[in-house]
Amino acid sequence: MTVSIIRFGGSNCDRDAERALAHLDIDAEIVWHEDGLPENTTGIVLPGGFSYGDYLRAGAMAARSPIMAEVREAAADGTPVLGVCNGAQVGCESGLTEGAFTTNESARFQCEHVYLRVERDDTPWTAAYEEGDVIEVPIAHGEGRYEIDDDRLAELEDEGRVLFRYCDADGETGPDANPNGSKHNVAGVLGEREHVAVLMPHPERATLPDVGGTDGQGVLRGFETAVTGAE
Repeated sequence: MTVSIIRFGGSNCDRDAERALAHLDIDAEIVWHEDGLPENTTGIVLPGGFSYGDYLRAGAMAARSPIMAEVREAAADGTPVLGVCNGAQVGCESGLTEGAFTTNESARFQCEHVYLRVERDDTPWTAAYEEGDVIEVPIAHGEGRYEIDDDRLAELEDEGRVLFRYCDADGETGPDANPNGSKHNVAGVLGEREHVAVLMPHPERATLPDVGGTDGQGVLRGFETAVTGAE
């Protein structure tokens, strides 16, 4: 398989993602958004960064790049797509997932390690974990607060589309374990189908043992799981 990591103007986590995937023996290549998706693409990463300087809203301009129409088409055909941090913002802005990420409740850039509770273990992105597991990964964002209409959030909860939730080391959620004020402590959500996901924390920064732990490896393993499960 080959995972295409889409680089927009202002992306800065594309190389992090490439290195993390290579560490897991998953082939990946960085693709400039104006060049379109390569024909051999079997997975897609929307990486973190500050695409177009977060002008208008974080992710809003990148979401309107022509390549995102290709990404949506690929996702509809079953290609796994993972949006991370700014990539999560792009994913929401482009309609891959519902809701939006907006300014942190603190109105400050938050850069720290956080705990996440795995809400489901039957998706490609969480198959390496058990439901209820607590993993530690870093965040680095100024607009990471997940917002969505209350009624629609209730529906997402009922549909099991909340993937990760901010928590403390014991797996308890609440205001003290919520770094940005996200509704219901939501840190990651699924699209209409389970092979599409976005999350604000950075699993690629918790993949290499020498750079901050390995708790995020299971998320990136989702590309292998999604492709294997589709075969």
